[in-house]
Amino acid sequence: MLIGEVARRCGVSARMLRHYESLGLVRPSGRTGSGYREYSGEDIRRIFHIESLRSLGLSLREIGRALDDPGFAPSALVGDLIRQTRERIAAETELLTRLCRIDAADPGGWEDVLQVVALLQALGSNSADTRQRAALSSGNEVPVPVEALVEAALSETEPNVAGALRWALARSGDDGGSALLAQGLGSPVAAVRERAVQALAELPGGEATGQLRDALTNSDAVVRGYAALALGTRGMADAVPTLIDMIVEGKNDTDAADALSVLASDTATADQIATRLVDRLAHDTTEAPARGRLTQSLAGIPGTTASRALVELSHDEDRAVALTATYLLQLRDGR
Repeated sequence: MLIGEVARRCGVSARMLRHYESLGLVRPSGRTGSGYREYSGEDIRRIFHIESLRSLGLSLREIGRALDDPGFAPSALVGDLIRQTRERIAAETELLTRLCRIDAADPGGWEDVLQVVALLQALGSNSADTRQRAALSSGNEVPVPVEALVEAALSETEPNVAGALRWALARSGDDGGSALLAQGLGSPVAAVRERAVQALAELPGGEATGQLRDALTNSDAVVRGYAALALGTRGMADAVPTLIDMIVEGKNDTDAADALSVLASDTATADQIATRLVDRLAHDTTEAPARGRLTQSLAGIPGTTASRALVELSHDEDRAVALTATYLLQLRDGR
């Protein structure tokens, strides 16, 4: 078969076939009387093999080795190809992410593009100072896309930088930031979940509040605690059960008691909180240290329900509880 017919059947140009020949990949088995290349059936099969291997991303040199070396182990080469392909996909994905973030910043000109690129690079710097400066400067001229800020906030381990990133996120106006942070609450990494809820706690607006309410049912007690403290300062009574749990468990119990005090500014809520505290005090499984903390938390709860509870507790069998309740009643009487 002559070169033109081979090119048509194999889908390879005559020029590429000549290139293969120059590299020694495939040589026509014969020549016509006029000197034209003539390819046998075996030559054509080899050409198909070459094209099949090219489709896998092998270089022509690697293809020659694969076809001519009897001891060649394809598994090693396939493994290398898998690794190289994954690296290439990762690089392309990173580039696509960067381009999408630049597009989200809606740059007005090349100067804006370059500023966004510089900020994105700074957020990924190995220097904590550089990352912090980038976070604090975000939005001054060209806004940093919220996706980049969320990604940086969820991965940041340096406390000062993390605080700057949370500030930058709050300053961004919660343009989708709360939904992205909520995804971090489902991370298998506890530290990421904690960073996500901390950032949500500092975001303003109803969207963030809604995500914090959902976080009250999170399986991670740390997440529930941060969510409850944030909701307490926002006047959300949904947080009361979790705040009381924190007092019982002795985890951020002082902050939890302060949050209950904020919620107790409403009379009806104050009575509900006092009732819940008393119920936990009376629970058989509530141990002595927890009963002491629950009694102390009644100090910040106004109203007759809390006062009556303290009167009863002043006669409690637990001397520490009774003394605490007596002291708190004296403080109330002195007001």
